[in-house]
Amino acid sequence: MAMLALVQNRTQGDERFFFGAAVVMTLLVVTAFSVQLAAGRSTFASPWPVHLHAISFFGWIFFYLLQNALVATGSVALHRRLGWIAAFYVPALVAIGIGTVVRMVRHGTVPFFFTPAYFLVMDPATLLVFAGLVTAAIRLRRKSDWHRRLMLCGMCMLLGPAFGRLLPMPLLVPFAGLAAATPGLLFPLAGMIADRRRDGSVHPAWFWGVGVMLATFASMELIGRSPAAARLAEAVAANSPGASIPPSNYPPPSKGRLITGR
Repeated sequence: MAMLALVQNRTQGDERFFFGAAVVMTLLVVTAFSVQLAAGRSTFASPWPVHLHAISFFGWIFFYLLQNALVATGSVALHRRLGWIAAFYVPALVAIGIGTVVRMVRHGTVPFFFTPAYFLVMDPATLLVFAGLVTAAIRLRRKSDWHRRLMLCGMCMLLGPAFGRLLPMPLLVPFAGLAAATPGLLFPLAGMIADRRRDGSVHPAWFWGVGVMLATFASMELIGRSPAAARLAEAVAANSPGASIPPSNYPPPSKGRLITGR
């Protein structure tokens, strides 16, 4: 009976933590993009592929919140049925996200605190690692302790754009990418602390997830500033307005509101 009570307490503690983390992530993303719009630093006057990108990624954030809410309220069967949506949703997010990055490089609308070469490496890297962590979580879905933790780490890979809209990015050059990406580590670190307080030990899934995240951030810095990344950016921007921006140089600040992907 004591062992059963321990397992129940651990499970309930997990559910509260992961639902709470999902709520905070959702509020973070909504707040960040709302602040950007209210401050006049962005506009809805973007082409339809950019709107598709925004709707798709916002949809995923709310899907993640819904899935955690279902578990927290005991609707595990529905959570599992809806979970298969991720098998189609995640590849679509990767394709839409990379397509938007390529469009911005070709149109010369990369944010001025990133070089085109770095931006072309940073965003696809975070998307692919997000997809990898979510895939691993789905494969381990029968081990809910691993599944939840890897899903959260995957979600953290998508939070860079939100943090980037709240931080003074121009002041953080040349490490603006790291400055936007690394605050996402606060969520798994909070999970580690919660595990330690509740169970007396840290679940190994956190070490795998955080290790993958740190390796990704280091790779972004090394590859994004390399000659290979510059050559790739040149090839992507060839015969387009973006070709006028040297791939390893920071673009000039945009005048007026930012129109993504125009």
